Amino acid sequence: MTKHLFNPIRLGIHTLAHRVAMAPLTRSRAGQPGNVPTAMNVEYYRQRASAALIVTEATQISQQGQGYAWTPGIHTEEQVQGWHAVSEAVHAEGGTIFLQLWHVGRVSHPIFQPDGALPVAPSALPVPGKTFIIDENGNGAWGDVPVPQKLNESGIRAIVEDYRRAARNAIVAGMDGVEIHAGNGYLLDQFINSNSNQRTDAYGGSIENRARLLLEVVDAVAAEVGASRVAVRLTPMGRFMGMGDDTPEATFGYIVRQLNVRDLAYLHLVEPAMVGTVKDENFDPRWDAIIHLLRLEYNGVLMLAGGYDRDSAERALASGRADIIAFGRPFIANPDLPVRLRDNLALNTPDAGSFFGGDAVGYIDYPAAA
Repeated sequence: MTKHLFNPIRLGIHTLAHRVAMAPLTRSRAGQPGNVPTAMNVEYYRQRASAALIVTEATQISQQGQGYAWTPGIHTEEQVQGWHAVSEAVHAEGGTIFLQLWHVGRVSHPIFQPDGALPVAPSALPVPGKTFIIDENGNGAWGDVPVPQKLNESGIRAIVEDYRRAARNAIVAGMDGVEIHAGNGYLLDQFINSNSNQRTDAYGGSIENRARLLLEVVDAVAAEVGASRVAVRLTPMGRFMGMGDDTPEATFGYIVRQLNVRDLAYLHLVEPAMVGTVKDENFDPRWDAIIHLLRLEYNGVLMLAGGYDRDSAERALASGRADIIAFGRPFIANPDLPVRLRDNLALNTPDAGSFFGGDAVGYIDYPAAA
């Protein structure tokens, strides 16, 4: 039974026909030079327009915000036009699409940074992970992440303005809204978590200070495009790229209460089924209690992602744990995923070897159900 998965729901100014959303999925296939969406990217999203909502792959708000090879941006005119072709194609198929705004912070490499500078972060701390760079032969490769430079307050203010401009650009590109990526160990998450934020100024120390940058970004973006077109993604208890917080219940409870009064389109929480692209078998058992806590704190539309299948998604909706379920890997291999879930059809298996970088193979060549 998929009684709840296929009920309509109101999302900001939009009414979605069902509750099967497409999660943001980094695929590293933006056109070069310039990290510009191409006709192949247009086709990829067009194929998946039957999703109740598409959240695009994470899209850098500035050159400083890039941390992985061949990921798209939303800070140049060429990128805006490339994304406009995507939104037009999705809308022509009756779909709804939000663009995810991304600044990776310390999870970067000087080859991506303006003038070869060090990546930026709340604190100059080592990063326990690698990023996807371009090697000397022009191929994708996993590279070490250097110790970043600590942002000063003028740099922080500049980043808030970068988010504002990127949100405006997304709407100019025809997007129905934007999702602010504040999870998965990237810049806003680095400020939130005590493991990565050792500042002693207005952006560090207390929960209120560590949440300050996220809330300033939310307010700037909402003022620019309207709160009903703005969403936030969080990963409470996430461990990717060295994340961790001393008081996660209090930290994320405070953030969600602050977001609750801002009347956003939705809140997107990621459950700890995955750390990067690897299944996490050792997630903190407090997670389930935190989900219930945040569900109680948040009165708006709540989207959950994290290893869901047809049956677990239906249970989550039926119990009130979530209002929408976002699917990631199943959408990679099944462009018609909502039909397959509704009719209980077999799913194609995604090819992990083609997740990042490459051509049409493993990207736009997965068959729809007969």
